[in-house]
Amino acid sequence: MEATEMEQHEIAEIEEFASKRDSMLDEIRKVIVGQDHVIEEVLIALFARGHCLLVGVPGLAKTLLISTLAEILDLDFNRIQFTPDLMPSDITGTDILQEDTATGRRAFQFLRGPIFTNILLADEINRTPPKTQAALLQSMQEYKVTAGGTTFRLDLPFFVLATQNPIEQEGTYPLPEAQLDRFMVNVEIGYPDFEDEVQIVMQTTSTGKPAPHKIMDGPAILHYQELVRKVPVSPFVISYAVSLAQRSRPQNADALQYVKDYVEWGAGPRASQYLILGAKARTILQGRYAVSIEDIQALAPSVLRHRIVPNFKAQGEGLSSGDIIKRLLTDIKPSADGRAAK
Repeated sequence: MEATEMEQHEIAEIEEFASKRDSMLDEIRKVIVGQDHVIEEVLIALFARGHCLLVGVPGLAKTLLISTLAEILDLDFNRIQFTPDLMPSDITGTDILQEDTATGRRAFQFLRGPIFTNILLADEINRTPPKTQAALLQSMQEYKVTAGGTTFRLDLPFFVLATQNPIEQEGTYPLPEAQLDRFMVNVEIGYPDFEDEVQIVMQTTSTGKPAPHKIMDGPAILHYQELVRKVPVSPFVISYAVSLAQRSRPQNADALQYVKDYVEWGAGPRASQYLILGAKARTILQGRYAVSIEDIQALAPSVLRHRIVPNFKAQGEGLSSGDIIKRLLTDIKPSADGRAAK
């Protein structure tokens, strides 16, 4: 099969997947009011086999969204509240001394931690020291956990959603760039508008709770994750995605002047990979069969936001990575020959 073609049965599967996506949204909306862009990007990250960093103040239903998602996908769900005294073993698990009642012999037995699940909510991940944050690195990249010299495989699918509070920074430990780069998308959650907040208040202050129904299960998710990777992408679109990442780096010869002036570090190669994978997932979630430039542009803010590091000059002038991304999307345009225009 060529890169630009799909088998007939795969096209039928995409149509079926788009129908299930509509059913998933219907079930989620029984519980969650508004936040459509957040739901879309969380689903994109899940089916692209990535992980998601949610940034928003408390009380915006982040935990409820994730637990509802786990319910409709029939997946195990664990939540870890990250605190300054949390230890790596509190996440991965620890060896405990067990006695065999029949023989009286004692032996160490590994007690699995909360990371052994399908969907893991790492709540306020920046409130725990880097040593504990790093306990997630191997699991997010390799889907494995090493403890006590033994490596354990995690059950698939495995999906990490971490949250950060952008307001309270006292007593926090900013995630290092290596850890941030493991997250496919950085999704900002804002306050609901007036109509949505009215609906939230009505829904949460009355009797009865809506019960979402199961739409999919683990094996089906794994199947659709493989289907995402089969979606064709033209060299034209790939060149545009790579150009966005490359020209966000001030060290690059083709970097725009404001990138050289205001950016300390740009996006690495993983950004290009996630732009394409995310665009593929977005494509089939919408029932389409080929990735477009618009898919890349729609995902660029959440994929690049945490990978572009503004320098002191930018911070002094009040410029954020989001401002720089907007200018990149305005100034870098795809050209007819398949290469991004300079």
